[in-house]
Amino acid sequence: MARVKLSNIDKSYGAQQVIHNVSLDIEDGEFAVFVGPSGCGKSTLLRAIAGLEGISRGQVMIGEEDVTRKAPSERNVAMVFQSYALYPHMTARENMDFGMKINNFPAEERSRRITEAARVLQLNDYLDRKPGQLSGGQRQRVAIGRAIVKNPKVFLFDEPLSNLDAKLRVQMRVELEALHRQLNATMIYVTHDQVEAMTMADKIVVLNEGRIEQIGPPMELYHRPRTEFVAGFIGAPAMNFIDLRPSQGTARVGLGARLAQAGAAAKLGIRPEHMVITEAGKGDFDATVRLRETLGGDAYLYVTLADGTSLVVRADGDTAIDAGQVIGLSLPPNRLHFFDAQGLALRSGGKPH
Repeated sequence: MARVKLSNIDKSYGAQQVIHNVSLDIEDGEFAVFVGPSGCGKSTLLRAIAGLEGISRGQVMIGEEDVTRKAPSERNVAMVFQSYALYPHMTARENMDFGMKINNFPAEERSRRITEAARVLQLNDYLDRKPGQLSGGQRQRVAIGRAIVKNPKVFLFDEPLSNLDAKLRVQMRVELEALHRQLNATMIYVTHDQVEAMTMADKIVVLNEGRIEQIGPPMELYHRPRTEFVAGFIGAPAMNFIDLRPSQGTARVGLGARLAQAGAAAKLGIRPEHMVITEAGKGDFDATVRLRETLGGDAYLYVTLADGTSLVVRADGDTAIDAGQVIGLSLPPNRLHFFDAQGLALRSGGKPH
């Protein structure tokens, strides 16, 4: 396996620049996840590492080797795509064997690698079936197996679970995490799903409009987002944001409850799970419940403040609170996030993060 180092990467299509001066280190054996909304550049960046996209400026290092101008076949990486891209007329075994066969690997070595990959991916019973005889999850495992037999320095995954149903996505997430631990491999994974990012990553790279917003472990991004964008993207449901109304240096919101000395803050953020439900008139402000969404152990209350601000509040799944009810909400000071007019996080007292 190998370290991946990107230095000052730019990528343009004609006059349109889609990647802006991206520098990033991914350590040997690390599971890094590129996450962000559609069009943020995450797949383009992954394809640049693979060599499937040329770059306009910068350097790509894999291990100690500069691969910036090298062809994909010379980079010793393996890529798993959103589509399984399996040959329908070949069995699972033949699909995994194909790349090695055309590269003249010895038959004994090919067989050994396929056997080991099938064991790791629990595909032994399906090796002689064609893709049309396999479920979506089994096909995805064959595609991953085709990558494993290459014994690459780096595994690249481009939204590999997006075609699977919800239950199978959860199962495959668990299997990919186990595979990473078993192989101790360097893996780079692209997704728009922040739940996948939070549950799988050692390191999350949040991208927005071709720029890196923040890099760090999942819980660091959850607890200490550096920008309003990261705060709103990481976490499910998303963080609530409330426009602040400065009044004599004190931040005010909704009904005018005093919250904190917010300095230059333009917005306050608080996650649904951190708001405390109280009786009407006993919290920082009151809110009217518009909708209750019950998910079993949890319920989400969609509420509106007096000034029209909409928030989401997590409650116990057995709560009796329902639409039309007025509740009080308290905001624990240690759970508050403040952001300036440019969307940058502020520390307590209104200082930059």
